[in-house]
Amino acid sequence: MSDGPVGIALVGAGVISKQYLTALSTFPDVRVLAVADLDVERARAAADAYGVPAAGDVASVLAIPEVEIVVNLTIPAAHAEVASAALQAGKHVYGEKPLALAPADGAKILAEAQAAGLRVGSAPDTFLGAGLQSAARAVAAGVIGEPVAVTAVTQGPGPESWHPSPEFLFQYGAGPLFDIGPYYLTALVALFGPVSRVSATSRQGRAERVVGSGPKAGTSFAVEVPTHVQALLDFASGPSASATFSFDSSVPRRMIEVVGTEGTLSLPDPNTFAGPLQVQAFGEEAWRDLPVTGSTAGRGMGVLDMARAIRGGTAHRASGELAQHVLELMATITESAAQHTVLPLETGAPVVPVLPEAWDPVAATLT
Repeated sequence: MSDGPVGIALVGAGVISKQYLTALSTFPDVRVLAVADLDVERARAAADAYGVPAAGDVASVLAIPEVEIVVNLTIPAAHAEVASAALQAGKHVYGEKPLALAPADGAKILAEAQAAGLRVGSAPDTFLGAGLQSAARAVAAGVIGEPVAVTAVTQGPGPESWHPSPEFLFQYGAGPLFDIGPYYLTALVALFGPVSRVSATSRQGRAERVVGSGPKAGTSFAVEVPTHVQALLDFASGPSASATFSFDSSVPRRMIEVVGTEGTLSLPDPNTFAGPLQVQAFGEEAWRDLPVTGSTAGRGMGVLDMARAIRGGTAHRASGELAQHVLELMATITESAAQHTVLPLETGAPVVPVLPEAWDPVAATLT
């Protein structure tokens, strides 16, 4: 087993790469060694901006011996192809969500990794942030008694108003369910374990959208997926959930509330790493804040946890198996809405241990 910081390469230098580079460059237990992109000049610009020593196309970056983890930040349609290439090059892979476009592709990635003795990790890692980790501790401590039901809502007007190239967010593999849904569904599965069955409905609000910013502003594009999805979920551990994912609302709303036998817990926006975390017990007339402890280091916490787990020989939390269950869950929600029927899920999900409160991303632990 190697010692010292874990070598990292990013594949994909798009919008989200800045958040990863900002966080990963502050973690002493990893070293960002290279950035790759189909547009090599864009990769070079990103590398230069963050002091990364190498940039190039995907093949050249995968050939760097010191790279141990490939962070796959490509568009969803390329996730499986890039993950497979990284595994074939002998690299562990951590990808942006979703793991792949279809459960069969996700299962293939996991099988390839297992055969090669390599690891797969996947965003979102927001559930490792202080807010949701504190929520997990509160649930485990019985703050609201036995969890009974969950209401989860993410709705708004859609990303075309601010994203300069939003077309892919309305194509197969995206939409509100596959783009924003993983934050909510991963948070819930990390809290309550696997979902056993699903009933859903969906519709498409508009057949076309208009780019609202950047050089393509005013350009129309076709919408390929449902833009409003509602689902009822049964967790194998007992609780049920009502979940709404929408790009069709003029009123932004992001919430998760967990109803328990002793009170209700209001969780932070699962697309963030911080609080607030609030509770209202039976007999209380107002929400009260609960302590929020842990890291708010941002995107890349899952990569760091994976790197430390590689060195320590332990399980990482933002795992491919967790992402595969969420991928199957989203695919089953889609199929349930299309068939107008209740459908079971086939895969389970690993237990996700809560991070130690003292877990510190900027403290060097690998020497």
